[in-house]
Amino acid sequence: MTTSRRAFLLLLSTAVAPPLGAQPAYPNRPVRIIAPQAPGGGVDLIGRIVAERLGRAFGQSFFIENQAGAGGAIATQAAARAAPDGYTLEIGYVATHATNPAVKKVPYDAVKDFTPIAMIGGTPNVLVVRPSVPATTLAEFVAYAKANPQQVNYGTSGKGTLNHLAMEQFKNAAQFESLSVPYRSIGQAFTDLMGGQVQSIFPGVAAAMPHIRSGAVRPLAVTGPKRQPLLPAVPTFAESGYPGMDALTWYGLVGPAKLPDAIVAKLHDEIDKLLASVEFREKLSSEALEPMPMAPQQFGRFIESEIAHWTRVARANNIEAE
Repeated sequence: MTTSRRAFLLLLSTAVAPPLGAQPAYPNRPVRIIAPQAPGGGVDLIGRIVAERLGRAFGQSFFIENQAGAGGAIATQAAARAAPDGYTLEIGYVATHATNPAVKKVPYDAVKDFTPIAMIGGTPNVLVVRPSVPATTLAEFVAYAKANPQQVNYGTSGKGTLNHLAMEQFKNAAQFESLSVPYRSIGQAFTDLMGGQVQSIFPGVAAAMPHIRSGAVRPLAVTGPKRQPLLPAVPTFAESGYPGMDALTWYGLVGPAKLPDAIVAKLHDEIDKLLASVEFREKLSSEALEPMPMAPQQFGRFIESEIAHWTRVARANNIEAE
């Protein structure tokens, strides 16, 4: 081979070879999104919508891996321990990144072990009662509960869950007694509510809507700063004289700590586009969910504030889960 030909081939190989140490474009292989809940719930719903959108945007497979158990702690620990390369993400939500850390020791740090990527959306909570409870307003319910402290037991999806903490916060504000009855899921709590074993529940609006529509339960008030579009006749707690009742079942996308800024930016930008789309907003609205776009740093501060808030509520009511 002539010297000139060697020089030409060397020049050609230098031109087409990637720079030393350069990384292939992200993502160049399938991405796992851990959903810390069994299939069929809100976490699973949000996860599958997000996975489908990111897959189309990046031309790569984003797949959901459901991991139920321990209130999401096992799945969240797995996400925290994953390599910070963008190929393992998680749908972090109010249980895994707010109420669980507030009421019990979990095998991860909800702030330090994660990189916030994007807030997606949330649904307020609603206090509902059996039709047989003689109360059509929040004031009537409080009066009835004070007059009948042994007759207003309420169901929860477990000790230290959002619907448990929110009800304890309300009881503390309104100064009435009511025994909490924990179940393994909010669905089981609804079954016993309709069977007469408990008289009220404080679930997310999304979980309550089928039962409200069927007439099986009566809604009295919703959390948050404004009325819920699906329940325009139901006042907020603030309107009813109880400000500060802001419980929200929220969902976001997180990754392990030290996720590269470039990967965070790519994922966040696509989630932002998703939240801006009319189709997605209508889908969320039909599930009683509202888009909540936030910058990654803002989402991180939101998580910190949620943990601090529910820690205060848990301590004020001596709530500590196993």
